[in-house]
Parts: sequence; structure tokens; C-alpha cells
Amino acid sequence: MKKVCIAAVAGVLSISLFAGSETPFPASWKTFTKVNTPLMKAGGALPGCDADVSSLPKVYQETVATYCAVKEGGPGAVEILVSPSALETYKARDGKFQDGDTMILHLKELQVLFVTSYKGQKPLYGVYDASGKDVASAEGSGLHPNDCRTCHTGYEAFGVNGQMGSFQ
Repeated sequence: MKKVCIAAVAGVLSISLFAGSETPFPASWKTFTKVNTPLMKAGGALPGCDADVSSLPKVYQETVATYCAVKEGGPGAVEILVSPSALETYKARDGKFQDGDTMILHLKELQVLFVTSYKGQKPLYGVYDASGKDVASAEGSGLHPNDCRTCHTGYEAFGVNGQMGSFQ
């Protein structure tokens, strides 16, 4: 009976430890391919929190606001990384990914990875530090999977099935 109780407590603890992110940490993230996007052509950084972004589309305004909630002043340098196995699908810009780790927004200065993976053609989101610690936190913090989902699926003119920049 004692072993059963210990196993049950261990199971509950392990579930709560990984309950923040919806997708596991991509341990091979350093082998992902760095891709060029309009963001990279603009200097590889998001605008600072003091930038006037009111003339930009709403999706960009909310992106800046979200990442400013993560780091005062803004996140600074970023890079977009794509799993080698998903690179051709990424280039197709149609959001039709196979199951598995797919894309990462790497906030380089913060060493935070915003991970998008797919299961059953549906995007799942996770937030980790570079060592693999799940750092997803409360909804509205900018570090919660639902915060990711709000922009990734809420702006159909700018994304398809979780893949941003897939202009329809």
C-alpha cells in the first residue's frame, strides 16, 4: 500500500511539473534551421516597448505587447528556428505539418524558446528556457500556451493553422 501511495504522489507531481506547456521540450532544438523572415530582415529584433506601433496591423501590435509583458523594454534579438524534418512544409506556408516539433521563436537575450509543435494537424504550444525548464506561466503573462494560441490562430490573414507569416 505504501508503494502505491508513493507512486500516486509521484505521478501527480510529475503531471503538475509539466502542466504548463502543451508540447514537450525539443531537446534537439540546436539542430533546427534558422530561417529568414520579414522580422529577420528588419534587424532580427522586435520593436521595443516604447515604439509607436499603432499604425501596424493589430497582430503586430499584440505581438509587441505580448513580448513586452515577458521582458520590460522588449525581448530584443530573436530568431526563428524550424525542425529540419519540417523545413519543406514550413516553406510551403500552408500550415499542414506532420506530428512533432516544428518551429521555435527563440528570444535570444532571454534564452526563452516559444515552441510550436503539431499533433493530428493541430498546433500545440510550449514555453521553455534554453536548458529545457518549462517556464510557461499564468494565462495573460505572455508565457502561456493560450497566449500563443490567441495570436497564432486569431489572425487568419497572417497565419494558417498556427504558422504565422503564411499570408492567405
